[in-house]
Formats: sequence, structure tokens, C-alpha cells
Amino acid sequence: MGTVVIYGSMSVDGFIADENDQPGPLFDWLLTGDVPLDDSGVLKVSQASYDHTRAYWDSIGVTIAGRHVFDLTDGWDGTPPSGIDHVVVVTHRPAPDGWDPSAPFHFVDGIEAAVARAQELAGDRVVEVAAGEVGGQALAAGLVDEVRMDVVPVVFGSGKRYFGSVNAQHLLEGPDEVVQGSGVLHLRYRVRRPPL
Repeated sequence: MGTVVIYGSMSVDGFIADENDQPGPLFDWLLTGDVPLDDSGVLKVSQASYDHTRAYWDSIGVTIAGRHVFDLTDGWDGTPPSGIDHVVVVTHRPAPDGWDPSAPFHFVDGIEAAVARAQELAGDRVVEVAAGEVGGQALAAGLVDEVRMDVVPVVFGSGKRYFGSVNAQHLLEGPDEVVQGSGVLHLRYRVRRPPL
């Protein structure tokens, strides 16, 4: 099975969005360089960010997101973001009325079931869990292998937390990777497993 990774861009004080679900400057680093990150030509980053991010994005087989993010993005118009093969949506509700059943989106109730479904779909590729409530639930359930974050030099003061409402201590190893890009610091940690 592939590695399960929480991923997202965040402020230096740990927020992935403000109180109104707006990311503010959290994704500005995707426009600050001269190296195209994807085929659109819109996203351009520093060479260091490209080397780090492109390799990671290419390893992702499935993304897990919550229904809130799915609704905010209008379901990415039925096309998974960043060339990902499938999206597993954690929700207590069914797919929206009129949703194309052939779209590679899977609506699953509960984080454990979502990770299990994502691992089936991903095979040996990475299962990415969106930072926020769903990422925090996966971490609290002991289902996460790594934490990756793109730390942006802004302080929000309040908003949506990177780990959601997690209220227990979780130890990480490392960092295993620290990459300085233009307007961003890329970090990767392994989640420390409790002794058996």
C-alpha cells in the first residue's frame, strides 16, 4: 500500500484558510517563479519548489478531501485536481443531485473507510489527505505516515487550522526534508508510531 500523507499550504501560525475559508496569499508561491509547474503555464515556481513539488504531485494516486472542500470547489467540475486519478470525499451525504456517476469521485462515510477505499484505488501510489478537519481526523485515527506542508510567510491570527480540531499530542520525526523555495518553505515529517 502507498504512503498516506497529509498535505497543504499553511501560514506560519498554522492556518490553511481564514475564518471565511479564503486562502489569502497561501498559494502565491505557485506564481512567484519562472519554472512551469504544470502544463497550464499558469503555475510557475522556483526551481527548488518545482523539484520538490512536481516529484510529490507525480507520486499521488488519490486525494482524500472533506465534503466542505468538495462543495467549496464545486467538485472541481468532476475532474480531480492536479492530474490525480481519483478523489475520495469524506461525507455523510450522498453525491450531489445530477452528479456524473462516471466521474472518478467516491463518496465515503467516515475517515477509516475513506483511507481504506483510497488505498485500494491508489495501489502503491501516495494517498494524499487534505489538511484541515479530514487530515486531523486521519492523524488522530493513526492512519497517517507523513505530514507535508508548504509554509508561507504570513500570519493569519485565526482561521481554519492545518490539523483541524485535533486536540491531542502527536509526535513527528525529522524533518526529513526542508526545501526553501521562493515565498515558501517545504517541509516533510514522518509520523512517529507508538511502540507496540
